[in-house]
Amino acid sequence: MRSECFLDTNVLIYAAAGKKDDSFKYAIAYRLVSETQFGLSTQVLAEFYHNARRKFAVTLPLQDLHDWIESLAEFPMIDIDFDLVRMAITHSERYNIAYWDAALVAACERLDAPILYTEDLNHRQTYGSVTVLNPFRIN
Repeated sequence: MRSECFLDTNVLIYAAAGKKDDSFKYAIAYRLVSETQFGLSTQVLAEFYHNARRKFAVTLPLQDLHDWIESLAEFPMIDIDFDLVRMAITHSERYNIAYWDAALVAACERLDAPILYTEDLNHRQTYGSVTVLNPFRIN
């Protein structure tokens, strides 16, 4: 299974609910969701559900949230299993990053996705075969 990129929760949140709160980030995130062949993990899907109900001043209506979840489920998705947890622990210790970020890197590797779009790690940092890009960074 190969994906062009992997989208972190924050990108999905801005695409789904960020139009009123941050139109700049919304436009970029929505373009990524609409125009790329991305993958994600069950971790990201769970975080998306949780954060979409709390992060913005105007929360996403439940039916819209359910529609987003169903749409996202159509993309390649990595389940969090024991082997991925073990790889995430290894990455967390090797790269000195939080476990949850390391789990994203491990999921990217499993998807053979060379790019992880996120705000949560250093822009242009490489972790093994995965390069992190912050899509909202201007330069």
